[in-house]
Amino acid sequence: MAGVIQKFVAASLFMWITPVAILYAFNNNLLPGASDMSPYSLTLLSGFLAVISVNMVIAFYIYMAMKEPSDKHKPDPAFLAEAKASVSQPTGEADSSSQSSKKEE
Repeated sequence: MAGVIQKFVAASLFMWITPVAILYAFNNNLLPGASDMSPYSLTLLSGFLAVISVNMVIAFYIYMAMKEPSDKHKPDPAFLAEAKASVSQPTGEADSSSQSSKKEE
């Protein structure tokens, strides 16, 4: 469970840090050729690259989740038994609601 949380935290940090770093680099002329661009083009390109970077982080996170072995996670047997028992129990709500609708008619 700790590995899943670590991956989630890392992906969340990268989803914040990467686009902010891209926008900062473009707005402070840290990238070569950025100072030659018009303000409109600079804003458009930096925003586009920031959005693409977030999507790349999300895609990488999904890839890492799909690569994780499925047999690694086994449900708790007690929880499974309790869930199966609760699903197989009939609920009294359906019977009482049908009886109340018959009374109204």
